[in-house]
Amino acid sequence: MKKIFVLSVRAVPVLFICMSLLGMSLLSSCKKGENPASAALQKVKQLVGSKDKNAAAPASDTLDKDTSYAFGMYMANFMNGQMGLHDAHLDYSAFMDGFKAYHEAKDTRLTTDQAMQKINAAFTQIQTQTDAKRKADGEKNIAEGAAYLEKNKTKAGVTTTASGLQYEVIKQGTGEKPKATDKVRVNYEGTLIDGTVFDSSYKRNQPAEFAVNGVIPGWSEGVQLMNVGSTYRFVIPSELAYGANGNQSIAPNATLIFKVELLDILPNTPAGAAPGTAVPGTAAPGAASK
Repeated sequence: MKKIFVLSVRAVPVLFICMSLLGMSLLSSCKKGENPASAALQKVKQLVGSKDKNAAAPASDTLDKDTSYAFGMYMANFMNGQMGLHDAHLDYSAFMDGFKAYHEAKDTRLTTDQAMQKINAAFTQIQTQTDAKRKADGEKNIAEGAAYLEKNKTKAGVTTTASGLQYEVIKQGTGEKPKATDKVRVNYEGTLIDGTVFDSSYKRNQPAEFAVNGVIPGWSEGVQLMNVGSTYRFVIPSELAYGANGNQSIAPNATLIFKVELLDILPNTPAGAAPGTAVPGTAAPGAASK
C-alpha cells in the first residue's frame, strides 16, 4: 500500500515500529541533539510515502540474527520509554505479521487509515487509563501527605511557617542568609514520605548550584531561612512543591522531604552570563513548578 499515513502527533512514535531500519536513523539523530519525535516524523514521511509494493524484499541475509535481535531490543526500549507503552501488552504474533508485511512491501490486512484509527484509539485508551491512575494516586497522596504533616508538626524541634512549610534544624550555621535573588551552592537529599530517595547530590558527589528564586516554592522559602553552614530538614506540602501535576519523577500531590546543607552563597551572575544551574538529577527540588 502506497498511501501516505495521515499523521497525528501522538501516533508519530508508533509508526516508528513499522519502519525498516528506522531505529538506527533515530539513534543517529539523537546523537546530534535532534528531537526523536521530529526525527521520527521526517523518517515516517519519507519511508511510508516511498514504500513501494513492487519493491524487492530485502535479502534474507542482509542482517544477521543478533543484529536483528538488537533492533528488536531498541524498538522495545523506544516503545517503553519515549512512547510510554511499558504497560501495553502486545499480541507479538500479530505485531510481527504487520511488521513483516509492511517491511517487505506486501499487502497488509489493514489499510493505512484503519491502522491509524487503531493506533489513535490505543493511545486514547492508554491516556485515559493513565489519567485515571494519576487522579487516584493524587487523591491518595493528598490524604497521606496531610496525615504525615499533621504528625510531623508535633515533633520536638519542628517549626511550621505560615505557608505550611515545616522545617527542623539539624545543624545551625553562622554564615549569612541568602536572599531570593541570590544563587546558592547546596548538598541535598530528597525523599518521599515513605522514605524512597528520588534525588541526591550526595550520591552524585557533586553539590548543586541554583538561583533561590528559580526553584519550587518550598525550597525557595526554606533556603532563605538558613545561614551558610546550616543543615535543615524540610517537609514540603505538595502545594509548595509540584502540586497536582507532579513531574516525571514525582507523583501528583506528593509531599516531599529534603535534607539540605547550605554550603555557600555564590557571587551574582555577571550580565550576559548563563543563569544559575538548576539542581541536577530529577530536577525535583530545583526546577520551578509550572
